[in-house]
Amino acid sequence: MLKIDGIVTFVAVAEAGSISEAARRLRLSKSVVSERLSEMEKALGATLLHRTTRKLTLTEDGSAFLKRATRIAQEVREAAADLAERRGTLMGPLRIAAPVTFGRLHLGPALYPFLAEHPEIELTLDLDDRRVDAASDGYDAIIRHGLIADSRLVAWKLARSRRLLVASPDYLSRHGKPASLSDLEGHRGIFYTNRGVADWRFEGPDGAMVIRAKLALGVNNGDVLHDAAIAGLGIALLPAFIAGPSVRDGRLVEIDVGYRPEPEFIFMAHPEGRNPSVKLRAMADHLKKAFGDPPYWERIK
Repeated sequence: MLKIDGIVTFVAVAEAGSISEAARRLRLSKSVVSERLSEMEKALGATLLHRTTRKLTLTEDGSAFLKRATRIAQEVREAAADLAERRGTLMGPLRIAAPVTFGRLHLGPALYPFLAEHPEIELTLDLDDRRVDAASDGYDAIIRHGLIADSRLVAWKLARSRRLLVASPDYLSRHGKPASLSDLEGHRGIFYTNRGVADWRFEGPDGAMVIRAKLALGVNNGDVLHDAAIAGLGIALLPAFIAGPSVRDGRLVEIDVGYRPEPEFIFMAHPEGRNPSVKLRAMADHLKKAFGDPPYWERIK
């Protein structure tokens, strides 16, 4: 006889790609996960996974079973969430991925009161600047700054995000303050490498205008980007949620070149085809209120 916990465990292992990672996500021991998989295979009379010392892959039977098993596991989670909602309780696991700097500065502080209000929610928050795959990496949702390009995701806008072109007073005293887009091309730039290209994009009358400056530093973390600008290495295009305090206290100076940087947003996105849980919707609503409209971090002056 098939057991629900066995189906949930199999789906977790298939999504994680390893028993160790699945055990971590499920908060179980590796031995318990292995035992549940063995019981599943025995009950089905089929081998679902090829296990080697280096990797774990689905068999043909495992691939065929996974699609329905995933749907069953999701239905069970949604049923439990519906029952909890009927009792007025938000409960159960949530796994979210978010950027490091935004998570540290704003997401964490916004989430703490929500979690205190709903103590039966079991949140795992992974802070990582890489572009994770929400579906295959097993996340209920991801929170990102910028644009959601993955068509397999359904995005909810949490807040707008104004970006500021900034440099340190020291850098501007040594290199001059650019007054136009053409001036920018002769300056040294500090760029966020996870965007894939080292450029700045501004709103023009006929669409985006792209400016490429000399590369002073490319880095995949917002904190280091900010610190490098304060250190006088060059000009950076930073979101107000990072640069705002430093602009207010004078460590960074906002540069006006006559055009605004392209607007961006803070998004929560979940995989297409999955009905988002009640607790995920409640979290999104809470974050929208906590961030505000306009968001509190855009109060530069």
